[in-house]
Amino acid sequence: MQPSKIHSFIPAGKVRPLEGFSVDSMQDIRDLEKIGIALDSEDILNMYQAFRRMQSAGMALDADIVAPLSTPSIPVAIQFLQAWMPGFVQFMTWARKIDDLIGITTLGDWEDEEIVQGFSERTGFAQPYGDETNTPLGSWNTNYERRTIVRFESGMRIGRLGEKRAAKMNYSDVENRRMGATTSLEINRNYIGFYGYNDGTGRTYGYLNDPNLPAYENVATGAGSSTKWADKTTLEIIADLLTAFQSLRVQAQGNIDVKKTPLRLHVAISCIDYLSTPTELGYSANDWLQKNYPNVTLDSAPELDAANGSANVFYLFAPNYQGDSTDNGNTIDQLVPMKFMTLGVQQLTKGYEEAYSNACAGVLCKRPTLVYRGSGI
Repeated sequence: MQPSKIHSFIPAGKVRPLEGFSVDSMQDIRDLEKIGIALDSEDILNMYQAFRRMQSAGMALDADIVAPLSTPSIPVAIQFLQAWMPGFVQFMTWARKIDDLIGITTLGDWEDEEIVQGFSERTGFAQPYGDETNTPLGSWNTNYERRTIVRFESGMRIGRLGEKRAAKMNYSDVENRRMGATTSLEINRNYIGFYGYNDGTGRTYGYLNDPNLPAYENVATGAGSSTKWADKTTLEIIADLLTAFQSLRVQAQGNIDVKKTPLRLHVAISCIDYLSTPTELGYSANDWLQKNYPNVTLDSAPELDAANGSANVFYLFAPNYQGDSTDNGNTIDQLVPMKFMTLGVQQLTKGYEEAYSNACAGVLCKRPTLVYRGSGI
């Protein structure tokens, strides 16, 4: 099966009637062929001569045509009259956005059972000095957050007959089966990154349900008696964003400056375009955001739709704050000991089999005071 050459492509919205085009040379005919109009010079001459003959005989152009007495037939098999477009169109899946939203932290090994993060709090207080008073002593407390590592597997099996038949289609059986298996592992890791994995015994949470995350704050009701951005004016949407920035500033207690510290704003994918809704003067919430908070990176994800019951949500957070901590400084970590690993290859009588695995521990929110979650948009 030899793919046919694509001679031209006219994008949507650019297709127009062919007007004012004259055929004066063979190059003009070849140019028309590129957009699917084939004009043979001999055919054109014959058409013109036939037209002149009809005019001379006084025949109307719409005269009835005598039907043939025999049944029409096609002497050539349809397979010889097919033009094949190149390549194959792959079906799309949801965009896997967890890496784009919070990155990926690789640590530990595939065989490990848990990832543990230590938390330390320094304690102490000062009092007025006195020669005979006891000096208060400083100390510290430690706690540990554990996240359970879960492992998944996928694989493929190649048979001789299937591989040879796929080759006749110019389609790689091995490559596409392998990609199907590896993609399923990535889809699974993305799912765990958002929702976690809980079999009743583990502690594997996601970006939407980690227990360290702060509670959702419901956005204000607009003049249209709705909290949804679809029903709100641009100024009401801006007011929701301003509340988020103010709340984050208060939560952080001065440790970050919401106008200077790099921030990330993640919005439900069905709502993000409402930030571009203009006022009568052409001003949008996105314009306001870029002007007043140029330090904000905007993104979206399908999983933020209906993330709080049936309510769409948005997140605003500082992705990193080091202070005097000795960890990596991330506010939210996606913990992945092993993104992809080959388990082995087994030779079979009629082919062979491959197996793969990954290991992930979901998401850990380490600095909840630097996260604001809005709901109801």
